[in-house]
Amino acid sequence: MSPLDTILYQWFGDELVPILLFNLVLVGPASFATGHGVALTWRPWWQIVFYTALLSATLRFLDYALANGELWSVGGFVLGWVIQLAIAAFAYRLTRARQFVRQYPWLYQRKGLLGWEERH
Repeated sequence: MSPLDTILYQWFGDELVPILLFNLVLVGPASFATGHGVALTWRPWWQIVFYTALLSATLRFLDYALANGELWSVGGFVLGWVIQLAIAAFAYRLTRARQFVRQYPWLYQRKGLLGWEERH
C-alpha cells in the first residue's frame, strides 16, 4: 500500500481507485438523475441535500460490500456526500435553466449553460 493510499484509507475508508470508481461511475449517474428529477417536478433545491445523503450512505455500503472498505467511515461519507451533492446540483441547475427557457420563452432566454435571463 502506497503512502497516499494509507492516508486515504485513514481519512476516507478506502483507496483512491475505489473512491473514484464508486463516486463517479456507480453512484454519480444516480445523483445526476436525482438532481434532474427534483428540478423536473419543480421542487426546491434543498431537497437534493437529503437525497444525496441517502445516496452517500448507499455509497458507503457498496464500498464496504464490494471493495472491502470501511463501512462507518465519516470522512468517506462526507466526501461521497459532497461529490454527489455537486453532481446533483449541476443536474438541477442545468434542468432548471432548460425548463425556464422552454416553458416561458416569451419571458426568458438562455444565458450560458446553467443560467437564464429576462428577455428585453
